[in-house]
Amino acid sequence: MENREESICIIGAGISGLLACKYVLSKGFSPVVFESSSSIGGVWTKTIGITKLQTPKPIFQFSDFPWSPSVDTDFPTSNQVLDYIQSYTKHFDLYPYIRFNTKVLRLRFETPDEKTQPTLDSGELFRNKGTWMVTVQNNETGSTEIIRFKYVILCVGRFSGEPNVPEFPAGKGPEAFQGKVIHSMEYSNMDDADAAEFIKGKSVAVVGFQKSALDIAMECSTANGLDHPCTVLYRTKHWTVPDYLPWGIPLAFLYLSRFSELLVHKPDEGFLLSILATFLSPLRWIFSKFVESDIKNKLRLTKFGMVPEHSFLNEMNSCLISTVPDGFYNRVESGSINLKNAPTFGFCKNGILVGNGKDQEAEKVVEADIVILCTGFRGIHKLKHIFESTIFQDYIAGSNDAAVPLYRECIHPKIPNLAVVGFSESLSNLYTSEIRSRWVAELLHGTFKLPSVQEMERDIAAWDNFKKKYSGKYYRRSCIGALHIWYNDQLCKDMGWNPHRKKGFLADLFLPYGPLDYTTNEHGH
Repeated sequence: MENREESICIIGAGISGLLACKYVLSKGFSPVVFESSSSIGGVWTKTIGITKLQTPKPIFQFSDFPWSPSVDTDFPTSNQVLDYIQSYTKHFDLYPYIRFNTKVLRLRFETPDEKTQPTLDSGELFRNKGTWMVTVQNNETGSTEIIRFKYVILCVGRFSGEPNVPEFPAGKGPEAFQGKVIHSMEYSNMDDADAAEFIKGKSVAVVGFQKSALDIAMECSTANGLDHPCTVLYRTKHWTVPDYLPWGIPLAFLYLSRFSELLVHKPDEGFLLSILATFLSPLRWIFSKFVESDIKNKLRLTKFGMVPEHSFLNEMNSCLISTVPDGFYNRVESGSINLKNAPTFGFCKNGILVGNGKDQEAEKVVEADIVILCTGFRGIHKLKHIFESTIFQDYIAGSNDAAVPLYRECIHPKIPNLAVVGFSESLSNLYTSEIRSRWVAELLHGTFKLPSVQEMERDIAAWDNFKKKYSGKYYRRSCIGALHIWYNDQLCKDMGWNPHRKKGFLADLFLPYGPLDYTTNEHGH
């Protein structure tokens, strides 16, 4: 089968893939969306039973498709989120473009002269004469086919598919443990009833302290109470938030306004903005301490010895913010959840060996029947190995001391006719994926051209320096959380939009920005 040359391959029918489909359709292209599962929604198709939306609903919405009035909470359940995504897909008639149960095995780029790396010095990255040969497999029949596409948009995300399982010294891996070891992905894939049965009456140890770890610990606590307390092993304490209203002030006013971004050094900001960011840095510290004091007060972190060593600002800039489940620390207080610091850990016959990172003789055993690893995913590995070419694999992965090298977080300067949407993180991935999808659609449509490879690489390096400065050791998460508006401004300028979306100078400076500010390409609505 050979598609028309203007057709576009979109890989993944999660939020980013659906948005990419909708916007390239609006420009007259003919997309095909390959989804390896039987349903849309990406990470929202299989979630832990008690999981709720992490981002307040006003920030997590499609710009032209509001939430149903029947959803009257700021933090909808996972089922409500999935219903919302499905309603969006149906409303914009995207289902006919999706091929379900079809896994993309590999991508191979072909050029007429068979050169792997074309010359891309003139901003013509999306005008290259080559095509992508996309090998797909039908999950139901096992049959494969190769389909030719002019463009590919990768929307594979970084929080699914390939679990990150830590490496252990010889004799201290899961094979040494007589109980059951699974990853949080396997637990999420269970039906709620099966998950409840799996943990009922068992001593469960959860490794990790991000959202999935907290949710699973709550479910274990509910199932087993004080009879079999759940142990949560963590390496780093995090600023989990009880709500987004520190001392009654919406967090968006502190971190999602133009004024808040004046406090942060930005890539290519110029002399005056640099001076201003330096001058205002004490205010940045005050904002962070203000939020931290609220979290410590509401969650009683000092009492439980759970005050993080890093600042709340660092948590924001690393896109590591998660909401703590209601009543979590009440369960800690009652004893049905135990928190234990584990700088190092391995397995033994009866459970987990927890070390202090200094003295091997000081290892202590945490007994368990089940261990659930909430240790994240190998997103970069998944992104890299979809390419057949080892050259492209090395390009997309970049170096180990830099974030994935994507211009505007979408385009690799040396991989032609390809865009990536939804891989780098923000405080609201739906919000960011939408404007990226619009930007890619306008690029494909010819509204603007990319700069030269050298200019794109300079811009990527500037953003990489920003990530290292503000995200610290988490810079490879490619988080733009501290610069939502500044980032969106770059995309708006590329597309010929006015980046200032509010009516009036003061409103534009101090009011929080969100998805509804980008409903049209006009400003001030």
